[in-house]
Amino acid sequence: MEYLTPEDPFAGSEVTWILADLGLRLVHQRPRSRHGRSGPSVLTAVHVERDHRSWRTTDLLLGLAVPGGTTARIVRSEEFAAAVAGRVLPPRDADLALRTVHRTLEEVSLQRHDLSRWLLSSGIFESWPPR
Repeated sequence: MEYLTPEDPFAGSEVTWILADLGLRLVHQRPRSRHGRSGPSVLTAVHVERDHRSWRTTDLLLGLAVPGGTTARIVRSEEFAAAVAGRVLPPRDADLALRTVHRTLEEVSLQRHDLSRWLLSSGIFESWPPR
């Protein structure tokens, strides 16, 4: 899905994909100006519940920034650690987030930090970021 971000001074819209089977949300912000630079794509660990009518995601507060052309890096670790320490994030969800992000980092690294190649290797044939 894509939605406008009128409150963001730099991003005009945000494209979000839910990769439910992988436990990930993939986000790319499109710059407001056609001359602006887009930031890295971000993969965030999520817990997905879905039924025949809707999907519900719970953000697990740990992610992976993949700038393209350079090494991916883990992001939001301070927020994640605070949520775990404060018992806001249950141990089961914290473990799921850690396993998901580290598995994804390894898989993306094997594809030379190229999200399109990683998506292809995961059986997703759409280009990223979407045009």
